[in-house]
Amino acid sequence: MDAVLTVSELAEALKGVLVHHFGQVAVEGEVTRFTAARSGHWYFSLTDGDATVSAAMFRGDNRRQDWRPREGDAVVVLGRLDYYAPSGRLSLLARRMLPAGAGERQRALEALKARLAEEGLFGADRKQPVPLLPRTIGVATSPTGAALQDVLQVLERRFPGLAVLLAPCRVQGAGAEHEIAEALALLEEDGRADVIIVGRGGGSAEDLWAFNLEPVVRAVAACSIPVISAVGHETDTCLSDLAADLRAPTPSAAAELAVPELAALVGRVEELGERLTESLRRAQARRWDRLGALRLVHPGERLERVRQRHGELAIRLERAWETGRTDRRARLEGLAGRLEALSPLAVLGRGYAFARHAGRIVRQATGLAAGDRLVLSFAEGSVEADVVRVLSQSADPV
Repeated sequence: MDAVLTVSELAEALKGVLVHHFGQVAVEGEVTRFTAARSGHWYFSLTDGDATVSAAMFRGDNRRQDWRPREGDAVVVLGRLDYYAPSGRLSLLARRMLPAGAGERQRALEALKARLAEEGLFGADRKQPVPLLPRTIGVATSPTGAALQDVLQVLERRFPGLAVLLAPCRVQGAGAEHEIAEALALLEEDGRADVIIVGRGGGSAEDLWAFNLEPVVRAVAACSIPVISAVGHETDTCLSDLAADLRAPTPSAAAELAVPELAALVGRVEELGERLTESLRRAQARRWDRLGALRLVHPGERLERVRQRHGELAIRLERAWETGRTDRRARLEGLAGRLEALSPLAVLGRGYAFARHAGRIVRQATGLAAGDRLVLSFAEGSVEADVVRVLSQSADPV
């Protein structure tokens, strides 16, 4: 018999199987029982007539949608399966939702994205830096769209009088991708633009689709002039954004990234000029101080300074001599005291005497014999004495 599982263990095992086996799934079906909760989450069911699965799309994900499904809509949901243990309910957690029929197009887009990424078109090593102070801005967009007006207004506000080259093109609809690519090629061939802004204002996924197509992506990646891609709103990311040297969420933001603010530049230049002037003033003051220290001095004044210096040195020499002499006297007296303490006469003065035999000092009794004549020297005077008997070292002389 297999091991007995608790309900919680079984639920955890089911959840693990769903996560590891299925991963992300794409499910097509009809939306039923759709509810937009006050929390911002969407709850609904997907059905194909034969089966139904509960689904949810949380607020953080559905905010990126540019449309809301309705009852009966046929959709493709991208997400993952989840098993909610407390109620034993299997759910589909949606990350993206596309109208039915767009599923094949989305799969084709993902395949194109993977292929171009493998070629290196999105690599960071291909990115060109945007120049700090461009002289001319190239713009590839629709001449009648709001994107162009947004760009022109921002450029005029930030850097009045800056030259702008427009390469007009359609930005949506059949064939728009070729016009966008041709507009980029035209600006590159002209050569006057230092940076190019390509894009359009917001719209539906269908409106923005041209910027996901291969001709546009390759034209952006191949352009020798730095390209800023500005397509749609902040939540929209197209393949042209990935291929561009810099991505902006809106055309207005692209214009802000393309040029600095003239007033800020002027203020910075003025600040640096003031700092340079102050630095030169301080340097000049230091040099005047050094020049003042090197001014010519009257010979009499210089002679007086030498005399003062000589007097100071003489006093210091006399003090050093006196200090040295005192130190040497004290050291000599100390040495004399030590010599006095080690003198044999000082030892004799304490009641000791030394013996000589045959003119040599006697250091031990074993070298003497009875009858030997000794001369005993004291602190004052000497006497002669005869050896009566030689005692051993341990014998008591008394």
